[in-house]
Amino acid sequence: MSVDPVALTQDLIREASVTPDSAGAVALVQRVLEQAGFACTRTDRNGIPNLYARFGTASPVLGFNGHVDVVPVGDPADWTGDPFGAEIRDGTLYGRGACDMKSGVAAYIAAAVEAAAACPGSLVLTITGDEEGDGVDGTAAILDWMASNGERMDACLVGEPTCPDQMGEMVKIGRRGSMTAWAKATGRQGHSAYPHRALNPIHAMVAYLARLTGKPLDGGTAHFDPSTLQVTGFDTGNAANNVIPATTRAMVNIRFNDDHGSAGLSDWLRAEAATVTADTGVTFDLDIKVSGESFVTPPGPLTDLVQQAVAAETGRTPVLSTSGGTSDARFIKDHCPVIEVGLVGSTMHQVDERVEVAHIHQLTAIYRRIIAGYFA
Repeated sequence: MSVDPVALTQDLIREASVTPDSAGAVALVQRVLEQAGFACTRTDRNGIPNLYARFGTASPVLGFNGHVDVVPVGDPADWTGDPFGAEIRDGTLYGRGACDMKSGVAAYIAAAVEAAAACPGSLVLTITGDEEGDGVDGTAAILDWMASNGERMDACLVGEPTCPDQMGEMVKIGRRGSMTAWAKATGRQGHSAYPHRALNPIHAMVAYLARLTGKPLDGGTAHFDPSTLQVTGFDTGNAANNVIPATTRAMVNIRFNDDHGSAGLSDWLRAEAATVTADTGVTFDLDIKVSGESFVTPPGPLTDLVQQAVAAETGRTPVLSTSGGTSDARFIKDHCPVIEVGLVGSTMHQVDERVEVAHIHQLTAIYRRIIAGYFA
């Protein structure tokens, strides 16, 4: 059996799987893999569709992780065609999910189906319908099921688009950590003409944010750029110009490298708030959510294999990068070494998301080389 990665990408795009609705996309992947002889298990959790597929029983085990959910299309009228039409025009395939990342899933399936029969170890695919959403019931659920059933991967590829502009220029060997803090400052309401009778939480919040942004978190590390903290929200909701409000709120987002962990940064956020409280009397409540810790897969045999495969098919040796936001690799890094290798991502999440058809074939060939090289 062989799989046409372009045709499969089109079929997946036509499933309007806007997160968390899989719209049949996970089921479509399951049908294709079962027809190719993969043993498939649905690991759905809380209504989120997930798939674990395996060919072979021997070691080592090379895994692949991908998602088939997509972000909303926005206003369909802004698109030059049907966002779920999967049209090919002038050698380019258009549609939501074309580059992020239904084409990556299709390319790996095509390569894996071709390689499976001759594979001396095992091939595993973990496919989720919950990456663009919260992610808590997607890849994390698959890994929980694997742990409960004695299933393991020795290494894993993630098919996210990794190239900024040109095919083959970059792969991801890690990601920064990400966390968001929502801060509420509480003072005492009063008349702005009599500030001594009030306690202004806005002044305290400004002082707090100044402490957080006043100096760099670090200078970067061997594999990461400097960590960043950005104020992403400030809201008081006060329509009266002569009233000092009782409360105000702010939001900050931190993208951090391997100099930090979320626990230490959370302690720092709380300590700075306590300092401002001691100075002003305004109290702070913090709600902190961690999306993922920073991680890196150090350069070595796995990264060398991927770089060589990409270079052989594209003529470019990819940079090993840790840039960008988060991906489901943040869950897999606790299970096994993981590296992301995929397509050009310049149009992901945009109107008229698209991918060159030639690049889908190129990525399939890259995956084919990686599978062959890994088991060699």
